[in-house]
Amino acid sequence: MTLEAKSKIIEESDFYYDMSYSLACSTFANMPADIGIATGSEATSDISSDDVDSSKEKPNDDLVSPPDAQMKTAALLDLYSGCGAMSTGLCLGAALSGIKLITRWAVDLNTHACSSLKHNHPFTQVRNEKAENFLSLIREWNTLCKKFDVHKSISLSSDLPRTSNENEEYGNEPLLKGTFEVERLVDICYGDPNSMGKVGLWFKVRWRTFDPSEDTWEPVGGLSDSPDCIKEFVQNGYRESILPLPGCVDVICGGPPCQGISGFNRFRESEAPLNDERNKQLVVFMDIVNYLRPKYVLMENVVDILKFADGFLGRYALSRLVAMSYQARLGMMVAGCYGLPQFRMRAFLWGALPSVVLPKYPLPTHDVVKRGLVPRAFMHCLVAYKENEYRHLEKALVLGDAISDLPKVGNHQPNDVMEYSIKPKTEFQHYIRLNRQDMKDYSHGDVTPKEGQLFDHQPLQLNRDDYERVQKIPIKKGANFRDLKGVRVGKNNTVEFVPDIPQVVLSSGKPLVPSYAMTFNKGKSLKPFGRLWWDETVATVVTRAEPHNQIILHPTQHRVLTIRENARLQGFPDYYRLLGPIKEKYIQVGNAVAVPVARALGYSLGLAYQGKFHGDQSLFKLPGNFIPIDHATETRVASLGASKGEVVETE
Repeated sequence: MTLEAKSKIIEESDFYYDMSYSLACSTFANMPADIGIATGSEATSDISSDDVDSSKEKPNDDLVSPPDAQMKTAALLDLYSGCGAMSTGLCLGAALSGIKLITRWAVDLNTHACSSLKHNHPFTQVRNEKAENFLSLIREWNTLCKKFDVHKSISLSSDLPRTSNENEEYGNEPLLKGTFEVERLVDICYGDPNSMGKVGLWFKVRWRTFDPSEDTWEPVGGLSDSPDCIKEFVQNGYRESILPLPGCVDVICGGPPCQGISGFNRFRESEAPLNDERNKQLVVFMDIVNYLRPKYVLMENVVDILKFADGFLGRYALSRLVAMSYQARLGMMVAGCYGLPQFRMRAFLWGALPSVVLPKYPLPTHDVVKRGLVPRAFMHCLVAYKENEYRHLEKALVLGDAISDLPKVGNHQPNDVMEYSIKPKTEFQHYIRLNRQDMKDYSHGDVTPKEGQLFDHQPLQLNRDDYERVQKIPIKKGANFRDLKGVRVGKNNTVEFVPDIPQVVLSSGKPLVPSYAMTFNKGKSLKPFGRLWWDETVATVVTRAEPHNQIILHPTQHRVLTIRENARLQGFPDYYRLLGPIKEKYIQVGNAVAVPVARALGYSLGLAYQGKFHGDQSLFKLPGNFIPIDHATETRVASLGASKGEVVETE
């Protein structure tokens, strides 16, 4: 329907709507074709109560992905990207559906996370800056592109001139002493890069006769004598898509931080959450969506967004999308349901333009050890099977399924690259060791990195006192500080010191059992210096590796879990390498979206992108063999002797 025709109908109607609403996953979607247009009291919506788009007797047919040459391409912008787990998973899943989704741009404030993303996605334009500055930048960039009419100039000439010292007539002419001449512009940003209190548009300048290390940031107003340099930079930047423009982005994904809703925050603004500056990134995220108008949006956040203040922020995000004429769908997904040994429930919000198909949520593929509570007001948004519904689920994964093949390392392991010492033992381990090509990861183009290297298998080195304590924690299931000498459990499961046993001290003179362990959670906690076990799962991978108030010790080694072990629990492929100090790597892994969840969502995105979803249901079943191992890879893996579910403890 044309906008003119729609405007006429709205004008003549008492009530008007062009989306249907379904309680299942809080779905706002295009109306089914048989509803049509109704006015006044005639407006009705006949939505099916069945919210699962698949057979209830068996899983869908096995996955058959098309050849790479036949795949359509789509451009993705990853906001609040971290080290890139969400976009990586989306791209892996989309590839299985027949869409080559490419992360073209990424934005994050953490320098180390940006370095990790760039290392693993070398062709991505990665910007280390505030999201609100990025929004201002793309607005300025659009203005510059219009000013220099780059759309027309690029179409007229695909071979624009580039600045080059060798081709410039004045390249060898000496400069007068004290004279500075712009050779070319090499970067652009919006903000205050020189920390001078001057926020605005800046260019990084390469000065003639000076080394690149002497590049400086200069305000756009200070480059009035170099309009040709600005024009050339904009033309080249447009051709290379260094920044997204409205209408050029297919997908935006991201997890805007909302620290103001954290349960650890004693000063939460429950009456007006958006007045809290720590929650403003949600507004910025939606403002960027509104400016760029991508076909699809996927926002991720902690479930507290649906708990705090009666779910105010979750409702706000949903309503912003609908107000921007996006279809929308809200769901809560559990990472363990997609083949990981952790629970980790998160909220995901889909958005889709009216002209495209709204993605559905993939139903679980694995059973899971249940932890955590679902917000009562959003029970209908939980992505799960109904109680009486047929389900075909794989057995829940446990810690041993994920990490039992990794080499033994000590408390101090200085090497961030090492070799595998044994072959994989479980299906999970075979899959997680696949190379980029076998996983259909196109972030390196045609380059296949060296196989057989294990990255980031390093634990946070415990200090001398904590290491002594950990060495005394028994190697058994359920062991923790309560097993240390001099501690006993009294009434109401509360710990206390044994009165007639002298306090044991460490070699430093400090007590073996620290006071914080005895008083944590009023003496009822089992977490301080807790040891994990092979047949257990974790509640969620966290950003810290200290054992003082969490269960993070290796089952049989006297250390905390390594970065790679945490990455395995998040579903990162082993080829995914992290950069930065060890503590920063833990933060990157802990903040990431679980890759298998993102991969399942990426598959759904690809199907919707190609218009393969039908009906108004909100859920669908993934193919029976969703782990993407093609026939050649399957043959190679089988030759190694994989044993399904086999777990062997590593000493």
